[in-house]
Amino acid sequence: MDLDLDLSAPFPAPPKNLATASSQRSIGTILIQAGRLTLANAESILHLQRERGLRFGDAAIQLGLLTQADIDFALARQFDYPYLIRGESKVSQSVVSAYAPFGPQGQMFSALRSQLMLRWFDNEPARKALAIVSAERGDGRSFITANLAVSFSQLGQKTLLIDADMRNPSQHTLFGLDNRNGLSAALAGRAGLESVTQHVPGLLGLSILPAGAMPPNPLELLARPLLPHLMAELAQQYDVILLDTPSTAECADAQTIAVRAGAALIVARKNATRMWRVQGISDTVSHASATVIGTVLNDY
Repeated sequence: MDLDLDLSAPFPAPPKNLATASSQRSIGTILIQAGRLTLANAESILHLQRERGLRFGDAAIQLGLLTQADIDFALARQFDYPYLIRGESKVSQSVVSAYAPFGPQGQMFSALRSQLMLRWFDNEPARKALAIVSAERGDGRSFITANLAVSFSQLGQKTLLIDADMRNPSQHTLFGLDNRNGLSAALAGRAGLESVTQHVPGLLGLSILPAGAMPPNPLELLARPLLPHLMAELAQQYDVILLDTPSTAECADAQTIAVRAGAALIVARKNATRMWRVQGISDTVSHASATVIGTVLNDY
């Protein structure tokens, strides 16, 4: 079962206006409170809206007082669909799902999320975790993991992203978090999960367990009995657990992580990853009794 999604391909944008009848706050109120609209301009929009029978957003855009980005921002707040504003967060702008969930790439991650919900995540304790694996550094594995984690949290899933790459960790950098303590401390028995798991400001439902201090023996830490116990504990607290991993070409960590997760999604880079490497990862993970959900083609 292959899941081949080219993240560079265009994807239809969402409708320009979504139904707002279920909202408790109007678009105008949200934008005024956010400082994107003045009261005087809101009155001008309402006047045109009544005069021509338009939706608020359409009237605002006709008057040139708001942009579609402003409308999308208000709709996201209306329907509790959190995303970040560029320049107002420490999260890297490469986490496109956090900043532009309605854009082409954000929608591609939404499509990938939907496929994973159908193929793996089904609220069963044994199907809460997924390892993201790839052959080489630079394949986009951490990028895919970060964006998928944000996308799942935007769906309302309580999501945990674990940076299990204790050799070259990057999730703390992508999310602007402290990496002094993390998974390595938890696996060494020096810290509890509560003390090392961090929440991402502005992204409701998303937590990050960074890799922590780089240990001299990451594979041995991952092979300890403590990891499956931690995974079982986390499965009771979260709906979705995504694990970033080191490249399979450099070490055997990813195989161990995939087995503990129960399943793996393979990332391949367009025009770079060799098919024999993808097949090798698939065979190795399958022989270790983990499920290979599919592959995703990255060209970001």
